[in-house]
Amino acid sequence: MNHTTFRAIALPALLTLAFCASPARAEGAASSAPAPKAQPAAAAARNRFDRVEQRIRKLHQELHITAAEAGPWHAFAQTIRANAERMEQAFGERARKLPTMNAEQAMQSYTGLAQLHARNMDKLSDAFGKLYTVLSPAQKHQADVLFRNARPRRKR
Repeated sequence: MNHTTFRAIALPALLTLAFCASPARAEGAASSAPAPKAQPAAAAARNRFDRVEQRIRKLHQELHITAAEAGPWHAFAQTIRANAERMEQAFGERARKLPTMNAEQAMQSYTGLAQLHARNMDKLSDAFGKLYTVLSPAQKHQADVLFRNARPRRKR
């Protein structure tokens, strides 16, 4: 896979990961929180899934997906949702176990999260590749622009 294609696929996946579950949230949820905190955690998870749905709708609109492209688009969108769900579950599981983990287990849990992310990226890449092949040249150009992630970088 060339660098441009990787970046085109990586952006939605990274957005999904960022929207779905952040390490800070997982660490914070690991403390033995009283029952009233469960509702804000559920609301936060709902908010992350809402952002994933917003991103899916925005991509659909920006790529001008047609009825003829509905099948591959649906598969791509479902992959984003499934990836988000898997990451949410994995971060939640890690948060529940973190209070009893030793340092080695905590490090291994991060390895597990990275491996899950890599598997999710493979699935997303496959789904996006199938969608990309049915896009018109104009849509492909739009996707290339959208997924290049060419934002100005801050000087350090």
